[in-house]
Amino acid sequence: MIQFQVEGMSCGHCVGAITRAVQALDPAARVSADIAAQAVTVEAAASNDALREAIEAAGYPVKSAA
Repeated sequence: MIQFQVEGMSCGHCVGAITRAVQALDPAARVSADIAAQAVTVEAAASNDALREAIEAAGYPVKSAA
């Protein structure tokens, strides 16, 4: 499980776009988001780098990962 700090996430549409991007990479991935904290938590088999790239490709810059 990894948590990303994501910029520009402001609504349910944003969460859906990020979720779709991650699940395109790993259909079994579990994604949860906290819009107020600008945080996305992902549990997936894909590498952290691949997850970061998928989120950024969806248009949401990743500030950090923990």
